[in-house]
Amino acid sequence: MLGVMQDWDLVVTHLIDHAASGYGSREHVTHWADGSETRTTWAGVRRDALKMTQALRAAGVGKGDRVATLAMNHARHLVTWYGAVGVGGVLHTINPRLFDEQLEYIVNHAEDRVLLYDAAFQPIVDRMRDRWPSVTTYVCFDPPAGSQALAFEDWIGAFDGNTTWEKVDERDPCMLCYTSGTTGHPKGVLYEHRSTMLHAMAGVQPNIFDLDSRAVMLPIVPMFHAASWGLPWSGAISGIKFVYSAVNDPTVLCDLFEREKVTHSAGVPTVWLAMFQCLDAQGRDVRDLGALQTAVIGGSAAPRFMIERLMKNGVRVAHAWGMTETSPIGTTGAYPWNWDEMSFAEQVALVQKQGRPAFGVELRCVSLDDPNEVLPRDGVTSGALQVRGPWVIKRYFKAEEDAVDADQWFDTGDVGVLHPDGTLQLTDRTKDVIKSGGEWISSVELENAAVGHPAIAEAAAIGIAHPKWDERPILVCVAKEGHSVTPGEVLDHLGDKVAKWWLPDAVEFVDEIPHTGTGKISKKDLRERFREYRLAGEEAG
Repeated sequence: MLGVMQDWDLVVTHLIDHAASGYGSREHVTHWADGSETRTTWAGVRRDALKMTQALRAAGVGKGDRVATLAMNHARHLVTWYGAVGVGGVLHTINPRLFDEQLEYIVNHAEDRVLLYDAAFQPIVDRMRDRWPSVTTYVCFDPPAGSQALAFEDWIGAFDGNTTWEKVDERDPCMLCYTSGTTGHPKGVLYEHRSTMLHAMAGVQPNIFDLDSRAVMLPIVPMFHAASWGLPWSGAISGIKFVYSAVNDPTVLCDLFEREKVTHSAGVPTVWLAMFQCLDAQGRDVRDLGALQTAVIGGSAAPRFMIERLMKNGVRVAHAWGMTETSPIGTTGAYPWNWDEMSFAEQVALVQKQGRPAFGVELRCVSLDDPNEVLPRDGVTSGALQVRGPWVIKRYFKAEEDAVDADQWFDTGDVGVLHPDGTLQLTDRTKDVIKSGGEWISSVELENAAVGHPAIAEAAAIGIAHPKWDERPILVCVAKEGHSVTPGEVLDHLGDKVAKWWLPDAVEFVDEIPHTGTGKISKKDLRERFREYRLAGEEAG
């Protein structure tokens, strides 16, 4: 027997239809790389997306074809999210920070047909065009005067938008994102309409992004990375105002926060550090931005001092965990029922953790030594984190069916602890955790404690081979500009913040720590750099 409710496929074009009909006049602001600003609305985004759908059809693009973007955050980029899927295509957002070899691989692996890009990335396009044989149409979002590139506004301007969305099934693909990866080729994550819609509906919840029509969101997380944390989809549900900046200049961002009365933002910890430095230079603090209520921090663990500073300025901090393979929301810092009864120190300690899973996401930890051993949720025992749920990857794009785990548990590559109430506390990456004398040391906790020192701008902990203990940690640090600090002062700072046997055997200072294409610390490159490093008193060879 079947139920008797209406059939209404969960397809993402419903989102833009809803936003345009219910919140059509709610505006979007874009600050462009050249300093100019443009404004549109949800109704304008839908109109332009329909025009783009017509333009794609005229270019021979149809169901299942991949439409790529190489762009930063702006409203024209938002249009492509709906225009590409409107023709039944798959939006492929490309990270412009990847190396040429990676860019060549993912575009050819995806078999992209169309590429839309920012003028800032014209050198990449010129360099790679001959290496991307599948791309037949190139469109520039913001060509400068005199450019020979096909302008986005001219491309879609040849059409009137009088068309309909292509009919698709909710299980059809709608978006493609590649992981940056630190080993091997990037892997493609192919999202479907159904999974994306469920993820979008989860994102508006108070425990996650807390979005309603009054929200003004300035997403600093790039639209090319991890589906921009699903914000272009979730934002349409609530009809929020988006404020976009095509440049991540902290001075520009601070100005937009204040001038546009931004209430919500989302970004990685390095972005907030840059914002703090900008405010400090101006003799201001977060409260001077005016309307900011919610800061979602993800991508890597946020240090305690960052959370404290935001919270002391009246900002709700939602510490989040996720990955490209989880669409990406996995957990966020939901406040417990007794939040108001907790001390400030207790509140900060809770927010430091990665929060509890959204409904639909299941988590478990297994032993690092025996993956068949499921570990207790006791708030103490750490292990390899696994996840499953309706917006979690089953297998990578073009991977074989036999690559799927029978119970659909996906290995995240993270190491964490699960508490009895379901709260997740990440302690490391499985490939970065340091094993010393048979016990595990969290590089993340060492790093977060280190950057709490007022003279440390960034820190990374890696394991160095040791003849007695297998591995011992060293801490690689970048000092803040204009500050002086010694290894001994760093170790003294760490003395009451981590276990004594966790203390690094050495502290080294460098001018710069290497990062991946998505801005995370590249431990792989750092380990290679210190491959021949010898600890004091250790015999070489």
